[in-house]
Amino acid sequence: MNTDRQVAQPKPRSPARIWYQSFVDPGEQHPYIARLEESLKRYADPDVSFQVHDISPPDRYLNPLTEFRCAAQTIRNAIKAEEQGYDAFVIGHFQEPGLIECRSAVDIPVIGLGEATMLHACTLGRTFGLVTINPIFIPWHRDQITRLGLSQRATGVRAIDTQVSTYLQAFEEEDVYQRVREAFCREVLLLVEEGAEVVIPAGGLPMLLFAREQNFTVQGAVVLNGIAVVAAMAEMALKLFRRSRIAVSRKGTFAVPARSDPGVFVSGRGDK
Repeated sequence: MNTDRQVAQPKPRSPARIWYQSFVDPGEQHPYIARLEESLKRYADPDVSFQVHDISPPDRYLNPLTEFRCAAQTIRNAIKAEEQGYDAFVIGHFQEPGLIECRSAVDIPVIGLGEATMLHACTLGRTFGLVTINPIFIPWHRDQITRLGLSQRATGVRAIDTQVSTYLQAFEEEDVYQRVREAFCREVLLLVEEGAEVVIPAGGLPMLLFAREQNFTVQGAVVLNGIAVVAAMAEMALKLFRRSRIAVSRKGTFAVPARSDPGVFVSGRGDK
């Protein structure tokens, strides 16, 4: 028997690159971007790198039309990410406008911050609630919950009255941080009274702000760190994609647009 036979070793897999689509501007919101990059680097596996990309102009106005404008940019960026060889695409904005369209436009996994966080919340408790950064987003988040089929698991959506600038200050100034935290916890308590077992800060800004607190709970209810969740979900989606080559179902919701549609700007894609 030949004992010198060499056993073929699997080739090392190339490091994965994940495009993290933020909805802020690195100049205007530098404190957030710097902390986001640092956190993603800390959460990532050794063979995974998250690269944060901005939107210009950023999502500075709390308005559905701004979300619509950012969605168009996000879809184009998802296509660009695939063309540039990225392995997955993350929409790092809780409202995740353009999520369905991105999944229809590319073949790499697309993960949304809101969807990933709410689905994970269902594994941590029977019920969850959301606290958003401004009352204008309450109807949007209620629609998100309905689209995900989670109405029976969600106890409600509440809001604190803040702006993007509030969080930029809170990253730098302890007194502002404490004011935001107190306002947030007041709304959390109301959700807990309504039966919430898990509470999600509905937005990348508050998620990252409160990520400084380990095991953050309010009367026993878990306050979820959504940035850590979406990073892990993106890595898991990529691993499954590499094993199955399936990123999404093309039946129905995420069907590929037809090439014959003159309004589709997805270059080189679509049904023949």
